[in-house]
Amino acid sequence: MPETTISLRDPVDFEAIYSNAKALRETLTSMANKIEEARRLPTEVVNLLIQSGMFRMNMPASWGGPELSSPEQVRVIEEISRGDASTGWCVMLGCDSGIYSGYLEDDVARDLYPHLDMIQAGWVYPVGRAEEIDGGYRVSGDWIFCSGSTHADMITAGCTVYRDGEPVRNAQGTPEWRLVVAPAAHWQIKDTWHTTGLRGTGSHDYTTVSKYLVVPREHSFSFFSPKREGLLWKKADTLLRKMSGVPLGVARQRIDDTCELLAGKVDPLTGTPHKNLPRIKSAIADAEMMLGSARSYVFAALETQWELLEKDIELNRSQRADLWLSRLNAFQTARRIARLLYDTVGGSAIYTHRSPLDRSVRDTETMCQHLVGQRKGLEDIGSLLLDSDDQSGSPMI
Repeated sequence: MPETTISLRDPVDFEAIYSNAKALRETLTSMANKIEEARRLPTEVVNLLIQSGMFRMNMPASWGGPELSSPEQVRVIEEISRGDASTGWCVMLGCDSGIYSGYLEDDVARDLYPHLDMIQAGWVYPVGRAEEIDGGYRVSGDWIFCSGSTHADMITAGCTVYRDGEPVRNAQGTPEWRLVVAPAAHWQIKDTWHTTGLRGTGSHDYTTVSKYLVVPREHSFSFFSPKREGLLWKKADTLLRKMSGVPLGVARQRIDDTCELLAGKVDPLTGTPHKNLPRIKSAIADAEMMLGSARSYVFAALETQWELLEKDIELNRSQRADLWLSRLNAFQTARRIARLLYDTVGGSAIYTHRSPLDRSVRDTETMCQHLVGQRKGLEDIGSLLLDSDDQSGSPMI
């Protein structure tokens, strides 16, 4: 950790937390190789993030938390991701603590999340099994992608509910999906995170410590039954809205880094400064065009949604599609920009410790494998826009 002193503000509101995120960027950049090699966030980085208020972004105002809006969260996560993608990813998911607390009864939530800086991890989709027992569930299963598992306070696991060995179905005939919440000590983390990119996120597989984990029913929730008032808990897609901050931040920093790198380089054959080469100028302009378009789409969709939530107006199909498409586009665009800049810089980009471009190519390739970054989501959005007869897909759309 560099010895330079980082001046941090009391993280009471958006302006302070955003300022702290910008203040951390240089330190995170200097730590990026160490984070990747450790395959987790080092303790000193986690402590800085806690001090900066990164994990409290969604904590409710009624608890004294900042309760940032979705567009504000994206801006904060952008800044953290400019310093290091893995750290940005862990912040983006770790601050789900405040979101999840709003789906629990307040007294239960305060017990499970006793302070504002609790860190969340866990896989939400129902790949586990929650068998109904008196007063709760007997939980079992194997889950994946537990980002931040090595520093989390609380871990959730998505489950299908069973009764007498059969799935419990809701009024629509769909199996009941619930998330169970338990402290990190109740879960066994498996050392599986050996990956292409985002290596520093510690996104290991996990299971229960014993054969079953008994969880009280009040320690479980559904994204479709919020217990707290407020715009963050009004729609089930809240935890997805902030995800675009990671690819947008990575792409922004790589363009800036590449401009700085090429400003001092000269073509060895012709002696022409790189900044004067047509292919270089075109590539930088192309990258800026792609990022500007992607970022504008993200914020236009998010700000429209937030405004309609404030007015208690339902989003139409086009507006719902914009939210998913703008997020998907941010991920895909960041990958295209990373590849473009990698090719533009050329041979020196291949060195892991000399250039951040190698890591950014790998990080963006990896984040595009997340459900929200995959192009297969276009099928579901197309069905929504066309009002197709076979609409299904993610219930978060």
